[in-house]
Amino acid sequence: MTFAATVLTLYPDMFPGPLGVSLAGRALADKVWSLDAVQIRDFATDKHKSVDDTPAGGGAGMVLKADVLAAAIDSVADGRPVLALTPRGKPLGQARVRALAAGEGVILLCGRFEGFDERIFEARAVEEVSIGDYVLSGGELGAMVLLDACVRLLPGVMGAASSGEEESFESGLLEYPHYTRPVDWEGRTIPEVLRSGDHARIAAWRHERASEDTRLRRPDLIERHGGASQAPPSGARHGKDEGKE
Repeated sequence: MTFAATVLTLYPDMFPGPLGVSLAGRALADKVWSLDAVQIRDFATDKHKSVDDTPAGGGAGMVLKADVLAAAIDSVADGRPVLALTPRGKPLGQARVRALAAGEGVILLCGRFEGFDERIFEARAVEEVSIGDYVLSGGELGAMVLLDACVRLLPGVMGAASSGEEESFESGLLEYPHYTRPVDWEGRTIPEVLRSGDHARIAAWRHERASEDTRLRRPDLIERHGGASQAPPSGARHGKDEGKE
């Protein structure tokens, strides 16, 4: 089953953009997923093809019109979830990404200007999502982020099925640190435990480092998930003498 993505945007030429290269680009060429960028302006009904108007009540900027947005959504609605990229939305998390990737695809609505006429969310089943606590010029980059996160999880896109299972946020923790050759670089060595060949010790070290780094860098994740996802295996230890970091 092909994962079908439709992006409703005022700038369809921005796509596929980064989604046309690397893993997502190869998967697109191999028809693992499809991408269709639809011009919102095509659904404007006046002679000027207006998609926005001044805010009711006054204020700076312009607001995307509900009637135009609804017509654009209705033209592609087919049961796939419709998501609007907006800083007012619920933060996008890995669990939601996995759920979306397991479905038939998504319809993404990209905002511009001051945002959307609020009535579009009352009249249509549109989920508001945010990729972070900052403001972009439009929803297109957010749509690319969301699609890249989904596409890499589709069957066959990553080389090994397990590649996405031990990453940051999958278990409520940040991912453990990685190392590779050379063993010694500028006086800094790969921790001994990772060179030991003892898989139980390595697993314990990785879990401990993931938990420790999450507590230091993202304590909100620890609070949200009630601590580490599981107790580290017996014999776990993390010493300062295991290598300079």
